[in-house]
Amino acid sequence: MIHHATFLFISGAEIGFIMFIAIMVFGADKLPEIARGLGKGMRTLKDATNDIKNEITKTAEKSGIDTSITSDVKKELDKVKDDLEDFTGSVKRKF
Repeated sequence: MIHHATFLFISGAEIGFIMFIAIMVFGADKLPEIARGLGKGMRTLKDATNDIKNEITKTAEKSGIDTSITSDVKKELDKVKDDLEDFTGSVKRKF
C-alpha cells in the first residue's frame, strides 16, 4: 500500500507560497528565531500533556481503578483506524 504524506492537505506549492509570505512579513533573519520559539512551545505543550497523563494514571492506580481497559480501547481504535486508512487509500487511488 502506498501512503502519501500530507500536511493538513496542503500541497508543496502552497507551502512554498506560505513560506514566501512569511519571509516577506517577518524577514529572513527573524524566521529561525520564530521557528525556534514555536518548537520550544510545542515541546513544552507535549511535556505538559505527558505530565498530566502520568498524574491521571498514577491517581487511577492509587484509587484502584483498572487502567488496562484504556490500552484495550486504544488497540481497537488503532485497528479501526488502520482499516479506515486501507479503505480510504483504495478510494483515493481510484479517483
